[in-house]
Amino acid sequence: MPVRFLDRLFEPGLPGTLLVAVALVGLGSLGFWQLNRADEKREMIAVFAAGQQSTVAFSAENADALPRYQRVTVAGRYESGRQVLLDNMPSSTGAPGYQVLTPLRLAEGGLVLVNRGWLPLGADRRVLPEISVDDTRRELVAMTDELPRPGMRLGEPDGAAESWPWVVSFPLHEQLVAVYGEPLLLPILKLDAAADSGFERVWEARFGMSPQQHVGYAVQWFALCAALLAIFIVVNRKARRPRIGVSGDPE
Repeated sequence: MPVRFLDRLFEPGLPGTLLVAVALVGLGSLGFWQLNRADEKREMIAVFAAGQQSTVAFSAENADALPRYQRVTVAGRYESGRQVLLDNMPSSTGAPGYQVLTPLRLAEGGLVLVNRGWLPLGADRRVLPEISVDDTRRELVAMTDELPRPGMRLGEPDGAAESWPWVVSFPLHEQLVAVYGEPLLLPILKLDAAADSGFERVWEARFGMSPQQHVGYAVQWFALCAALLAIFIVVNRKARRPRIGVSGDPE
């Protein structure tokens, strides 16, 4: 039904109206998704900051209850013969290389993986970096975290280690448990940058885009909504047709 709008008739067609409605819903959804992502990033930043304000003793009893990014102390012995090289792990500057996961046998029992840092790839992939470490009892300072995850997982990584160190990209916890043949405590521990027997460690919080960037993208999506709606209105405004009287003269 035509609608009078600023002395013009607003007569949008049904197909065009449906198409614009779908586009507005899609653009608006993207905007609200970006706002939700901004909230999630704010929460992650707050959790990271809270975890760095205190240090907790890590043990098999409290491992499951500790939040991500919690600063901890832990005592145990490294098991150098069963280490994992996480492949496709760039450094803080983007250089290709590995992250080194070393199992730590806790003094009171239990096994946890310690990320001892990053090493460069090297000229020949067949030559693996030297990552051995002695098994003396040590007390470590570390930070709880999760195993690295890909943006999109294509298939499953190899489920068995043919030799040690095991070179693998983005393993799942269940696969690591199968490889070690015993339970593994979660979360993994990232070795503190000041601790010895480690490699390059730049453990600053990496959350991708900042909350402000997500809000900026949300504003862009909402602006596109507004622009599309304005174009839709302008395009479908038509001049009023003159009404013809009985005498043939315009009324």
